[in-house]
Amino acid sequence: MPTISKNSDIVGIARKVAVLSDPSIYTHHPLQVDVIETHMAWVFLGGEFAFKMKKPVRYEFLDFTTLPSREFTCREELRLNRRLAPDVYLDVVPLRLDPAGTLTFAGDGLIVEWLVKMRRLPADRMLDYAIEHRTVTQADILAFVDKLTAFYRSAPSVVQSLEQVIQRFAAEQERNIMTLSNARFALDHVTTAGVLQRMNGALSTVRPLLKMRVEMGAFLEGHGDLRPEHICLVSPPVVIDCLEFNRDLRLVDPFDEIAFLDLECQRLGAPWVGKTVLEICLQRLKPVPQARLLAFYSSARALMRARLALAHLTEPNPRTPEKWQPRASSYITLAAEALERFESSPPW
Repeated sequence: MPTISKNSDIVGIARKVAVLSDPSIYTHHPLQVDVIETHMAWVFLGGEFAFKMKKPVRYEFLDFTTLPSREFTCREELRLNRRLAPDVYLDVVPLRLDPAGTLTFAGDGLIVEWLVKMRRLPADRMLDYAIEHRTVTQADILAFVDKLTAFYRSAPSVVQSLEQVIQRFAAEQERNIMTLSNARFALDHVTTAGVLQRMNGALSTVRPLLKMRVEMGAFLEGHGDLRPEHICLVSPPVVIDCLEFNRDLRLVDPFDEIAFLDLECQRLGAPWVGKTVLEICLQRLKPVPQARLLAFYSSARALMRARLALAHLTEPNPRTPEKWQPRASSYITLAAEALERFESSPPW
């Protein structure tokens, strides 16, 4: 459960959200503002623009509880997301309190919040929507893969020690066990315990494969959260919402991210999308990982996503609470399938 800061800011959270939900505050005069709340932010959609305000929360992997920390992370979000969405991320803008006590984007009053200003993307061109409505085409995916592989080819290798890589996977598995073993959640705990135990076994045997990737210089600063809902099939395609708040989570083998996207496309019922991306990336990106390692990456991502699905239920007022336990169960099933591939693949 996050820690929420209530006293560190002059203007309360509820007032900021209320004012930013009102079209009259925006200089481009939208007719209405739609508000989306996520784990870590509120997004205000008005006309051609979107404004993201970070929640003053603290998790084990981030701390947004001070205004300077939120400003820094907003600026990092702008910088990092311009790598794959250069025309989407426009600016970091201050919300001010003027002498009359009014919240405004204008003037030179006291800065009480920072927001990321973005160009609004067409919802029907997001990959998850296109998969659901069966509008995604082979040409869409080929254009996206061109963008993705160019990004990975241009990214410099990041020096990682084998112990750093192993420790990150081990730490994630510890968190998985803590959450997925919790009896408060309505999971098949016998099945889940078996999957978690098999993942422990995979962690104990995957070391040589990860060692090869480290020695090959395969790790780079990637996106960190390559999911269909972050891919927009405009021309040219863009990828948004990288993990700007924690660099360690972005230091990945690119095939870890690609395996994750493959997993998500499979879950959404379009395995051909992930398979196409993976096959082309295996042709274009070097060095190529072993099939066994790809299966390990998929199982690790699936268990992490199961844990994060259940994390929604630890929020004070979880959104759509009915969907998270079934989703966690679906990820556990996918993890089991990936572990089957891992266990049946040759060790090299």
